[in-house]
Amino acid sequence: MKNQLLLIAIACACLVQDLSAQTGELPLRPGDRITVAVGGIPDNEIVQIRGVYTVGDDGTIPLLYIGNVRASGLKPSALQRAIEQRYISEEIYTRPTVVVSIDGGESAATMRTVMVTGVNKPGAVPYKQGMTLSQAIMTAGGPTPFSSMKKVKLVRSGRSPTIHNLSSGTGNPSVDVSVQPDDQIIVPE
Repeated sequence: MKNQLLLIAIACACLVQDLSAQTGELPLRPGDRITVAVGGIPDNEIVQIRGVYTVGDDGTIPLLYIGNVRASGLKPSALQRAIEQRYISEEIYTRPTVVVSIDGGESAATMRTVMVTGVNKPGAVPYKQGMTLSQAIMTAGGPTPFSSMKKVKLVRSGRSPTIHNLSSGTGNPSVDVSVQPDDQIIVPE
């Protein structure tokens, strides 16, 4: 009975982690283009605020009446709340509703990428939500004939590199882990 409960608890934890990874938002950074829409305010001011903004080098976006708002490092949902709270705390609007989304027309300068080496087409590949190590490697043309999938190195900013054995194929989420933007994948020879 204890073993069954333990297995159920582990399965639930893995499911929650998997769901949060699938719906996870990426933090904004300078150069990202975002769309801001607002409701619950006078119509003529909706038009003045609604639009596409680029996160500046200082990490902020300029908004009507409240000036620069820090966006860099925040996820879109957190930025929404920050904008709403700022309009309320400065007593400009009483109940604004803000929607922030990453602009679909990402340019090459703001596209999220993963760097892959030791493959047929080394370099940056476009990051996609939920992308795994093996998917990134295959997007970069797959391993070269001299590469070894037994000791694939994942280098993530701020963490120690991890080694993954992908030689037995894909499908095992403990080995073929999800990548994040700006990760570096090294397939050794």
